Amino acid sequence: MGRPGSGGGMPGNMGGGGMAQIMKQANQMQMKMKKTQEELILRSYEGTAGGGAIKITITGDYLVTKVEIKKDVLETPDVEMLQDLILTATNEAVKVAKDTSQKEMEKITGGLNIPGLF
Repeated sequence: MGRPGSGGGMPGNMGGGGMAQIMKQANQMQMKMKKTQEELILRSYEGTAGGGAIKITITGDYLVTKVEIKKDVLETPDVEMLQDLILTATNEAVKVAKDTSQKEMEKITGGLNIPGLF
């Protein structure tokens, strides 16, 4: 037999220490994720359509910062085609931004899908 709190008490102590370590790791992960999200917002992402005839540039928070349209596309009378190209290029830029964000977050979380984090 041992003194109270020795030997048999170790699992309880380990549990508390283990939980503290888990919380510390979770806080570190959260700080890394926040920093990465801030960096991703500052990046630019591009989407193109029509073989590069239209190029849209957006930020990581999905604000359009640049629209490039090649002159020969403007000379077409097909306005609907131009509208479709702009939509396609914009959606592609958003997809690139989202995919990049997801990949960067997976590097931090180790591939865990944690709802509500990103």
